[in-house]
Amino acid sequence: MSGLTVSSHGRINLPASAVRQLRNRTLEVASCSGGHLLLTVRGEDNVCLAGTLGEITLPDLLSFFNMFRKTGILRFALLGGEKALYFREGEVVSATSTFPEEDLGEILFTLGKVDRETLDRARQFATSKSPIGKILVERQVVTAKDLWQALRCQVETIVYDLFTFSEGSFSFAARSFDEEQIVTLAMNTQNLIMEGLRRIDERGLFMEVIGSLDHCPVATGEGGGELSPAEQRLLERIGQGAAAEAREILRQSGLGEFDGLKVLFQLIEKKRVRMERPPQVEVEGRTGELIRIYNAALVAIHARVIRYSPRFAFEVQHFLRDLPPPYSYVFKDVTLRQDGSLDAGRLAANLAGLGEDDRDRLLAEALNELLYMETMVARRDLPGEDSAELVSRVQEIARRVRELVGRNG
Repeated sequence: MSGLTVSSHGRINLPASAVRQLRNRTLEVASCSGGHLLLTVRGEDNVCLAGTLGEITLPDLLSFFNMFRKTGILRFALLGGEKALYFREGEVVSATSTFPEEDLGEILFTLGKVDRETLDRARQFATSKSPIGKILVERQVVTAKDLWQALRCQVETIVYDLFTFSEGSFSFAARSFDEEQIVTLAMNTQNLIMEGLRRIDERGLFMEVIGSLDHCPVATGEGGGELSPAEQRLLERIGQGAAAEAREILRQSGLGEFDGLKVLFQLIEKKRVRMERPPQVEVEGRTGELIRIYNAALVAIHARVIRYSPRFAFEVQHFLRDLPPPYSYVFKDVTLRQDGSLDAGRLAANLAGLGEDDRDRLLAEALNELLYMETMVARRDLPGEDSAELVSRVQEIARRVRELVGRNG
């Protein structure tokens, strides 16, 4: 947030985001000194603690509320979304999030309980009175037990993911809450703290060995040592059918991301599995050239933005998922690779059956939508000079594409 100045008349020009939330509401000075100012809305949530992440870390906050057995709602405003943790006498009993990947439907998908097509169809009928979980249970897509497990996994995912943020703001409102409006679970705050810290440390170790979730795990037929039931099940799944990316195999396993990474890591350490790069599908002709031009730009933007916005890949993946037809057909089952590029073979397969001119025109339009979205994020998150350079490169790419499509169209 840019710096604000209090004028000699006591006026403050707030940023647009704050104005949208506080317009026409009566504020009170809750706390003030020569170094801070805390304003709260009169008559609403009793915000008694607010600050920024940095010197105060998430474990510090969770330990404080647990130690003093606080009841209330701890809200976080973070890059890319917001989260809220609900405390009852110091224990976390629920959590909510606006991050798309922490939606209950996405959790069910990640756990392998529902496929993408079924989930998207169910979402069309979801309302506040008939949420996605209820619809899937009523249609017998998932069981009540599956739903309960996913709800618990959702709360844990929301909490554990908070450990990855070193910046953001928080506020705590000491208040009761309507437990009929949220799903409450019995969680142990101290266990959540220890598990969150452990996952941060171990995930880095796992990924050093695994390399990339874009790579394919392949059974070696060698190695030794006894296997746990989870290791045996994952090894059997890896050995079934054609090679698939680790990301998809872990999803199908139902282990969840972290536990899946751990089991895959153990199989690699026991030499039962090795990681291989997926075969590269070379797309020929003008279509292939278009994809190579755009992929080069996407990789360049990803490399710059990911340093400032660690959740950039999630934003892009959900942008692709929410695109309307006909662009949604172009990106069907296309997963963003770790370097920010797209699978050329999958893009070409999605456009099979169209004439060359129509195919390339639709491809260019769809990739332009993605490139424009990423450019807007770059402008939002990058320093001015960096974003200006990227915008200039994107404009050059647009010119090259117009020449390429126009020359042959």
